Amino acid sequence: MDATTPPTGDTPAPVLLLIGSGDRRYREYILAAITRDFRLWLLDAYEPTWQLPYIEGATVLNTKDVHALHEAAGHVAAALPVVGVFTYDESLVHAAAQLAQTLGLPGSPPRAVQACRDKAATRAILNEAEIPQPASIPVADADEATTAAETIGYPVVVKARGLAGSMGVLRADTPAGVREAYAVAAAATYAGVPRYEADVLIEELLTGEEISIDAVITEGVCTPMVLARKQVGCNPYFEEIGHTVHGADPLMEDPELLDQLNRIHKAIGYVHGATHTEFKLTPHGPRLIEINARLGGDFIPYLGALATGTDPAVAAAHVAAGFAPDTAPRTSHTAAIRFLYPAQDCIAATVTVRTDRLGPTIHRAVATADPGTALALPPRAYLNRYGYVIAVGEDPEQVTADLADPSALIELRAQPPAS
Repeated sequence: MDATTPPTGDTPAPVLLLIGSGDRRYREYILAAITRDFRLWLLDAYEPTWQLPYIEGATVLNTKDVHALHEAAGHVAAALPVVGVFTYDESLVHAAAQLAQTLGLPGSPPRAVQACRDKAATRAILNEAEIPQPASIPVADADEATTAAETIGYPVVVKARGLAGSMGVLRADTPAGVREAYAVAAAATYAGVPRYEADVLIEELLTGEEISIDAVITEGVCTPMVLARKQVGCNPYFEEIGHTVHGADPLMEDPELLDQLNRIHKAIGYVHGATHTEFKLTPHGPRLIEINARLGGDFIPYLGALATGTDPAVAAAHVAAGFAPDTAPRTSHTAAIRFLYPAQDCIAATVTVRTDRLGPTIHRAVATADPGTALALPPRAYLNRYGYVIAVGEDPEQVTADLADPSALIELRAQPPAS
């Protein structure tokens, strides 16, 4: 079989090792898409349930145990035509890179993947490469945090060094605010995320629109596929409340942005795989917020497929297998998502999708919180949503209009939280 071309005809589909499977509500679409071209063997910490229609088989193990992961993968590779290792779980990207290296499968060096996971390492590498970015100082306690903030100048962003999804990220405008923010950032956790001696970053606050780029990288060539314009809320936190993807976004041709994207990947040494890179479009040009060694979350790859007709999740899977990805757009629509958060901490009584209020471009409106679900805002919880609405259409203004008031499309009736 050609190493760059997937099999066709009666040839059995090749096998990808899928490390972790995530939350069905936000990740099932990826499995549904990539199983058209691949068989999946799941290596996960939990017995498969919803994953069963999409997988060839599964091994249940501690995915944080590198030895166990490599042993299990070796058994699968000895029995099936394994061509790659694939994950979209932030906590497992480094383990997946190590596994791919051990099995001699396509991927970036584990040190490059780890440099994406560690935001302080990212900053240090890019400083060395003279790539413009915000001032950033790692700190180990609240005193160091206030000193760093005074050095950078207020206001600042305080963020957890190894997390993603805007967890443990907030703005601070005063020394007292920095101390409070430091405590929040230092306490934010996610399973499998490493801790560091200086576990919090104090960074310059950037102004301007925030965007993300999902790209695939083959032999060091970075091909952007999805550019999403982000909406954030829950000030002073940076909770992600929406994304909009235009199939023909002019920023996809912006020379300065693309130059930085390429230079960042080359400096880090990320030469093969998929990435989700976030920028602020400041008055002085694009500035990196962070780079992640995986596909974006929040349905961003799905929005990309709706907008362009080409699926970045499928492209990422092909890259993981060493095959040439299909990256050419086929359509030029606008696709957008809005997430629903409560106004305050509460218990969901009912969450109702108002189908009678859905505009012509509404593609999907989904309630994600069952009755009795506790809904809390940062810092008590992150990404604690009760629903989402996706719209897609040829007219960007109609898409925007149909999403103007998402809380009217998915109604929350709530009770006060338990005392």
